[in-house]
Amino acid sequence: MVRLNRLMRLPTFFGCVALICLAAVGMAVGAQHVLGHEPCPWCILQRVVFVAMAIVAIVALVATQLRRTFAQRLVLMALIVLAGCGMAAALWQHFVAAATQTCNLTLADKIIHALLLDTYLPELFEPRASCADAKFYFLGLPYEMWSLGLYALMALGSVRVMWVGLRQGRD
Repeated sequence: MVRLNRLMRLPTFFGCVALICLAAVGMAVGAQHVLGHEPCPWCILQRVVFVAMAIVAIVALVATQLRRTFAQRLVLMALIVLAGCGMAAALWQHFVAAATQTCNLTLADKIIHALLLDTYLPELFEPRASCADAKFYFLGLPYEMWSLGLYALMALGSVRVMWVGLRQGRD
């Protein structure tokens, strides 16, 4: 019988995902307000995805307590999809948007405006710089590459937890 190791138990995994996502947003907000790094629309969109993943992970903690296997798998799939969206946003920001002088009225802007996040929570979700001006490096890597790595890590972790859980169900 295959068993999940301690880190791969569902409540622990979902709790870690929520904490990592909220910590990533906290670091970005800290860089904005303490270091003066103003975010572009694609930076904000990545924050939105991290917050969405944290919310999904927190809701998943309830599902694990209810022991609803279908709901747990659905949540893992949602985390994988959200992580894929975050990876796409990070890659787009790095390879496309950063090369343009203006990123006004892009897909990221439209999503942020449609969700009214820039209106209700401007300190967290209001774009204040162009993509070309929003370059910020941490330990030699641009912020979007750190985001990409976190999204990839969470996607791979979700796939692993789902795969092990599916195998465990068959054994």
